[in-house]
Amino acid sequence: MNLERLQDQFFRLRSNRLFELFVVSVIIFSALVIGAKTYDIPPGLLMVISWLDVAITVFFLVEITIRFIGEPDKRNFFRNPWNVFDTLIVVISLVPIQDSEMALVGRLIRIFRVLRMVSMVPELRLLLNSLLKALPQLGYVILLMFIIFYIYAAVGASFFSEINPVLWGDISVAMLTLFRVMTFEDWTDVMYETMAIYPLSWIFYLTFIFLTTFAFLNMVIGIVVNVMEQEHAADEKERATEEGEVTLEQLHNEIKELKDLLKEKDKDTA
Repeated sequence: MNLERLQDQFFRLRSNRLFELFVVSVIIFSALVIGAKTYDIPPGLLMVISWLDVAITVFFLVEITIRFIGEPDKRNFFRNPWNVFDTLIVVISLVPIQDSEMALVGRLIRIFRVLRMVSMVPELRLLLNSLLKALPQLGYVILLMFIIFYIYAAVGASFFSEINPVLWGDISVAMLTLFRVMTFEDWTDVMYETMAIYPLSWIFYLTFIFLTTFAFLNMVIGIVVNVMEQEHAADEKERATEEGEVTLEQLHNEIKELKDLLKEKDKDTA
């Protein structure tokens, strides 16, 4: 009975909005502590930061324990990939990293603690899930974009390599130059340099920009937005279903209470 009461209290605590905001605040503070270590700071302040890092690690351990104990069905806890991710980050953070060969790995794991922000904020989870689910569709767009890059790089290396070997010396360097053109990083300097020899080379650049920057990138944005809308609709439907189940359960409990009251009245009348 005490265990059930403790589980109920922890479930309420983990579902409390203020508790979630406090955890998010600690994650942000953890990110600031990690950033502070990159500066040249006095040894005394560095010691304080190290103790703060230990305190943050202990807090995360307590927080993940509360979430686990507060889970009504313990098996479902590790079926959630975000819970598995949070648990791994917390457990690995407990490994001592001072003066050990794994010090670099330990520091990297502590940096990844900032990613726990994604698991705590539903909107960020929705965004990341949408991006991951869009990857299969994005793969074909990226493949087609690579083909366009390869064709244009081959053409550029064939015609412009003698003009500027640094930018067009081979197909791999030419692809990097085309990426620079696609991102509009001083692309006009590259174009005017080749136009001095090939006046019509502007057609090469403008068609490439139209295909990549205007067409393919908009396709990528459209796919991601479409998947985000689908995920948002599915999330709203799931919430509505959960609220409906809760309402039905409440009605069932109220009907049961009314039946019990009627039975007690019947007994008193008899």
